[in-house]
Amino acid sequence: MSSTDLSRNGQVPRFVSNAYGPAVIHQSQPYLPLSKLLKERDILLLLTPAVAPDPSGTHNDPRSPLRDPFEPLGQALARHHPWVRHVPYLPRNGITGTHVVHIRLAAVIIFVISGPPRHGQPSQVTMAEISRTVCEHRPQVIVACCDVKELGPLETEALPAIVQIPNYSPTELEAAADLLFGGTRKLPTAPQVQNLILSPKSWQCEGWNGQSDLQAAYDLWCQCLPKKFHLNSFLFQSLLCRDGYAMHYVVREPETSAVVGFCAAYTTYANSDNEQLVGSIAAILVRPSYRQRGVGLSLHNHAMRQLAKIRGVSRIQLGTTFPRLLYGLPADSPFEEWFRRRGWPMAPRSMVPGMGQEACDWFLRFEDWPATVTMPPGLSFQTCGFGGEFHAVLDLVSRESKRKDNLAWYDQYARLADTMNMQDIVLGYQGDTIVATAITYCKNTGSPALEDLPWASMMGDNVGGVTCICIAGLSTIMIRLLDSCIGLLAKHGMRKLFVDAMRGGDQGFQELGFQKWAAYREIWRNV
Repeated sequence: MSSTDLSRNGQVPRFVSNAYGPAVIHQSQPYLPLSKLLKERDILLLLTPAVAPDPSGTHNDPRSPLRDPFEPLGQALARHHPWVRHVPYLPRNGITGTHVVHIRLAAVIIFVISGPPRHGQPSQVTMAEISRTVCEHRPQVIVACCDVKELGPLETEALPAIVQIPNYSPTELEAAADLLFGGTRKLPTAPQVQNLILSPKSWQCEGWNGQSDLQAAYDLWCQCLPKKFHLNSFLFQSLLCRDGYAMHYVVREPETSAVVGFCAAYTTYANSDNEQLVGSIAAILVRPSYRQRGVGLSLHNHAMRQLAKIRGVSRIQLGTTFPRLLYGLPADSPFEEWFRRRGWPMAPRSMVPGMGQEACDWFLRFEDWPATVTMPPGLSFQTCGFGGEFHAVLDLVSRESKRKDNLAWYDQYARLADTMNMQDIVLGYQGDTIVATAITYCKNTGSPALEDLPWASMMGDNVGGVTCICIAGLSTIMIRLLDSCIGLLAKHGMRKLFVDAMRGGDQGFQELGFQKWAAYREIWRNV
């Protein structure tokens, strides 16, 4: 029967066997029949989308309409090869660490695509390509339960073998199994189909208790982050306990109430407009033994909902402005794809801000700094005084930070007003006009910046910092500005320099003797 044939009552039959039927439509590798690839005890992994039973019954098995629609495929494959493991994947979560484990235990992988993505869903083709990358040398065969033309352009190098069937009715799935094994039927004595349905659990999130939960959060921080990001417990506590700004959450193990997940989140003023706020998801930490069970997802979704409810929050970012835990998602984070699946934009090569571009922290030993720096005519540098120039500084910072999307910088300068730490600000003048500013900070000066930026003091007592570098005009001013900052910090006994969250300029920093300390993805979403 072709797809245009009608039943006697004029309706299209439930299971339409299109004229093309099961067919191998692409094979750049000689994977089929699978019987020649599989040894007796090899695992055949079946990855299928977690499709809910169809209320209309179109794809359901009439014998058991509420079971997994792809169960007949697993059973049909088991008639040819006894060691079949069936693991569904969720379109919204994609290929997780659990899937990776199963893939690496298997000899052959069959990846099923039910059809093109629905509105707002990620593409199953993309997930198949990710799975193929994880497979490495292992053969992967795609079974598409639709006309592959509906899936759009396919990267055939990433999908070396594709079998097409009209739909995922039991009849078509059983026919596909026969085709995959070349039509031969070998009945095993004891078929073993393991159906490992992955349905992330929704966990209850509650507010973090700064007294009773501090040690648990600190332990998770040290467990989940590379050693260079380990803080001492005092600094960690001071960064978390920010009344009016911090809003942290935990997930507890129901039986013991032990903390198994922690999310640090903040709000802070975005710029000089006191009505606009930026929300930050600073870190999501999950005890390793509880990963892939929905703990991180529950924390993420809860924090996003809470931040979006706050009046004035116009942007939510990964990482923090101030106080600074991590500026963004570490560039080498193994969880980058996890956040991508949560809808965070990641296109590092895009010129659009907030799409994953790299920003870096830099470290310098003063002895590696060039001995002399030529000062162009008309340019001079000095520390900020107590006169009216501070208002000009705030005007410059407000204007330039908005232009360059440097959120919360204005607040860092405003906190220094009418304090001795105003002299920590280095100003660059072109004639009588302020064209550059930067905040320096180091131990034993009482600088508020030191409270928000912990990494310089973690590196040593002789490490000073420079932050919130604001330049209006030529980028060549940067070298002269840094030279002045180094001179000021050297008077305080510093011998090393830490510069945070600089976008671009890698070659220039390296030529000046800097070493890259950390790299982050700068990622945000507008509310």
